[in-house]
Amino acid sequence: MALNSPVGLSGLDRQKCSFTMPARATNLNKHGAAVQLHRELLVGSIVAVKNKCGIQVSARIVSQLGARDGVPTYAIEFVEEDDKAKDFWGITFPPAN
Repeated sequence: MALNSPVGLSGLDRQKCSFTMPARATNLNKHGAAVQLHRELLVGSIVAVKNKCGIQVSARIVSQLGARDGVPTYAIEFVEEDDKAKDFWGITFPPAN
């Protein structure tokens, strides 16, 4: 969905340095999103994603989608498929056809 939401991201960056910082999630879907943040991440790594309600889930960095104005964008997918992940965005997605 072409919605976006502020999130918090934490984990290890490409240099194995710990980080916790705000990010912008775009193209939300029930399995994850695209996230933009001022940090280089390693594809395949696991990060913690926290929404504006304070709910936190684990997500895998699937790929780097590109960069806009020097800010990398990554595709993430939720690791868990529990109720926390299903309701993470606080919206109901239409069923797949």
